[in-house]
Amino acid sequence: MNKATGNHCILELYECPFELLDDEQFIRRTLNRAAEASGSTLLALTSHKFSPQGVTALGLLAESHISIHTWPETGYVAADVFTCGTHCDPLKACRLLVERLRAGRHCRSVMQRGPAILPRATRSPEQHMDEDTCPQMHSLSPYG
Repeated sequence: MNKATGNHCILELYECPFELLDDEQFIRRTLNRAAEASGSTLLALTSHKFSPQGVTALGLLAESHISIHTWPETGYVAADVFTCGTHCDPLKACRLLVERLRAGRHCRSVMQRGPAILPRATRSPEQHMDEDTCPQMHSLSPYG
């Protein structure tokens, strides 16, 4: 059976309000709620508030991780949600992030991860790491 170990969502959010993206406590609460929405177990949460603006928050999950990186000055957020196993749904976390961060526009890509998803063109150890050999991530619906 060809089953993925997990699903890794890459989420790009645009046109988000400055005040939300520069609020470390709000970003921490949002990450916590995203973990809950996905059905995952949050083991640890760390964050950093940058000067003059911006926040990075990382959630260590029993099932993998969630990260949120904000650039309030441009209204941009780079986030990823990686969950392993079958009981979590990272897409639910992505939907919550789009809504809570009030993105005017967004896009999402999902990559299945794990040894069962062996790419056709894998790299041997003697080859250089100068180019991608993994299959391209595919976008699902345009809504998070």
